[in-house]
Amino acid sequence: MSELQPLSPRRKTRQIMVGKVPVGGDAPISVQSMTKTDTRDVEATVSQIYSYAGAGCEIVRVSVPTKKAGEVFHEITARSPIPVVADIHFDYRLALVAADGGAACLRINPGNIGGQDRVRAVVEKAGEKGIPIRIGVNGGSLEKELLEKFGTATPEAMVESALRHLELLEKEGFTNTKISLKASDVIRTVQAYRLLAKQVDYPFHLGVTEAGTPFGGTIRSSLGLGILMAEGIGDTIRVSLTGEGTEECKVGHEMLRALGLREGGFRMVSCPSCGRVQIDLNRVANEIEAGLKEIDHTGITYAVMGCVVNGPGEAMDADLGVAGGAGEGLIYRKGVLVRKVKEEDLVPAFLDEARAYKEEMSKAGA
Repeated sequence: MSELQPLSPRRKTRQIMVGKVPVGGDAPISVQSMTKTDTRDVEATVSQIYSYAGAGCEIVRVSVPTKKAGEVFHEITARSPIPVVADIHFDYRLALVAADGGAACLRINPGNIGGQDRVRAVVEKAGEKGIPIRIGVNGGSLEKELLEKFGTATPEAMVESALRHLELLEKEGFTNTKISLKASDVIRTVQAYRLLAKQVDYPFHLGVTEAGTPFGGTIRSSLGLGILMAEGIGDTIRVSLTGEGTEECKVGHEMLRALGLREGGFRMVSCPSCGRVQIDLNRVANEIEAGLKEIDHTGITYAVMGCVVNGPGEAMDADLGVAGGAGEGLIYRKGVLVRKVKEEDLVPAFLDEARAYKEEMSKAGA
């Protein structure tokens, strides 16, 4: 199959480093998540970070809301397999502690940690440690005067907030920065990032904040982040879901693969089923997908189709595909029919072909 290409050229930005992960410039768009444990519980937090990393998370954010959380933060960073961003609000001293404790980045709103002297203290510490700062503007926590000026958290209000915060950092000569402009709805989020993209060249962290439960949140995040990334905007992403952080990472990677922005994993095409289908397509598709995850194939397209209308075409167009018939299925490999099997044998037969295909691709160095 031909290689997917992004819909628009990538926005040109400066590049920063979050630990060993480059963000911006020509670096791949990275996937982030945030721990949902009590940060004071080191074991639970580290365990969750490892589960995230196993799901493809490349940068993890950890909230540091209290002095006790700050005291144990260094234990978390020392044991984390991926760079840890410290999420700080209100108390600038926690940012200093986190920076000394191994933070790969500080997430702050310069406007809510005090006066310029406190911003200066954080900037000096970040500069000393060589770590970036993420300005995190959120539609739900804009400055009171901006809400009064604009009436609500409009895209323009969010951009003005970001520019104010940037000015606080730039006054201190600090430009090792990335920015996020998150609202809880798609339209404001997209409009805010579009507006700011015209004014600065800092890398952007994308997200639709408080997007919702896995069903609605995945849809809203996919729309908001998908629109922006298709326009070339975005350098690192976090999908915010009420649920497991591992799912946030999986959804993020699937977005990037769907837009041709990242490789890895497999792509499975499957039909929605209809009255023409004469096999238990739901069972077959789900069992095949589960089996393919265990095989851990990368860069391969599979097709699981239910009938003779689109089935053969999609199956032949995939690297490996199946087209269902009357209680049976035809298995195609690179457009060639290789097996015809009964429905009850379809899943194991297809997975056998997938393992054989993977082995051949590995031997060929693909």
